[in-house]
Amino acid sequence: MARRKDKDEERSSPVRPGEPIGQLAPQPWMEAAETKTVIAALTAEGAEVRFVGGCVRDSVLKRPISDIDIATHEPPERVIALLEQAGIKAIPTGLAHGTITAVVGKAHFEITTLRADVENFGRHARVKFTDNWTEDAARRDFTINAMACRPDDGLIFDPFDGLADLGYGRIRFVGDPMQRIDEDVLRLLRFFRFYAHYGRPPAGVEALAACRAQAHRLPELSGERIAGELFKLLAAPEPAAVLLLMQGWKVLQHVLPEALELGRLRLLCFLESRAVVRPGLGVDPLRRLAASLTVDKAGAEAVAVRLRLSNSQTERLVALAAPPSRPTVDMDDRAARRLLRQVGPEIFRDLVLLAWAERKALLARTPLGETERWVHLLDLADGWESVSLPVQGRDLIALGVPPGPRIGALLGEIEQWWEDGDYRAGREEALERLRALVAASR
Repeated sequence: MARRKDKDEERSSPVRPGEPIGQLAPQPWMEAAETKTVIAALTAEGAEVRFVGGCVRDSVLKRPISDIDIATHEPPERVIALLEQAGIKAIPTGLAHGTITAVVGKAHFEITTLRADVENFGRHARVKFTDNWTEDAARRDFTINAMACRPDDGLIFDPFDGLADLGYGRIRFVGDPMQRIDEDVLRLLRFFRFYAHYGRPPAGVEALAACRAQAHRLPELSGERIAGELFKLLAAPEPAAVLLLMQGWKVLQHVLPEALELGRLRLLCFLESRAVVRPGLGVDPLRRLAASLTVDKAGAEAVAVRLRLSNSQTERLVALAAPPSRPTVDMDDRAARRLLRQVGPEIFRDLVLLAWAERKALLARTPLGETERWVHLLDLADGWESVSLPVQGRDLIALGVPPGPRIGALLGEIEQWWEDGDYRAGREEALERLRALVAASR
């Protein structure tokens, strides 16, 4: 069924699909020597090329550019020849689908031949190469990603009203949402990810309905692909609102049913952005993931396995879900230093932020002095210098204790004494205590 356009959309479509709709001012990434080198190579014999996708979208919004994608009607073998002729390294990253990566210094450019679908097998479609720019744009997921820009004059081509959608914060599939998701179920998660970064409420009901209808297929995706989209979503300014939208439309339960602490996540994001916490503290998707979860150690491990997290990510997630103890607003410095030594300053800082966010979620108003106390705990993490027990097993052996379980037990006793003294005892004092323990144990 055709979608009815509202008045704003009708006003936003004054040109035909093949005509330019606007013009980008010269961009630093377009003027970079590496970009000019690649464009010169591809157009050396008269071929037309255009920048496509995210680099155009983000330039319109004056956001940083991470990837530069280029489209051309030249077949992939010809693209390789043109690049190599200019001395540019060409990597056939997806030759069957027309994708070549050009490498100039540290810069990478993904170059794709214009394509049209012949037969679709979900994510792996059979394509034909074409010279029709609109046909190629029709294969893209969202209208805001279907824009293209000419390198020489900056003219923008926008066959599906992506520019207007970008301005109004609409995340709209190109064509039928059900068909687009059927082609690649990952587009379901990409819808929410792009809505988190580019959308404004309300989200489109037709797209949401398609996402709900296809959500049961999300487990078909690999854990890595799901984790990639979730982490990008969690890096958005207000991910909790989008996760709540996913929850309401019966999507979240298929990828992250443990995400039940969305209030804590919302307040963690607020704390991360506050200068009173730390200038440049930064967005941390894994810390945000931990904030959203209601899990114990086993639950955190299960999430990590399902999302195929790395070993270091898994260790950190488990440490945040099941620490030896949790910071509290009335934690004294001695207890804080003990936890700091146990988990390290990075995990301690994460735990403080999570505890602070949880506390704020429970209170309608922050009691006087609480903010300063939380900040003090963060100061302790910033100033922490690692400390080690000043005596070791070989000291016990020197005192005549034979190797075996008794050494471990005595070291445990002296470490408890050393911690109770807030790590102030030096080696001589610790050795004296050790001699007393050995004598008493005899």
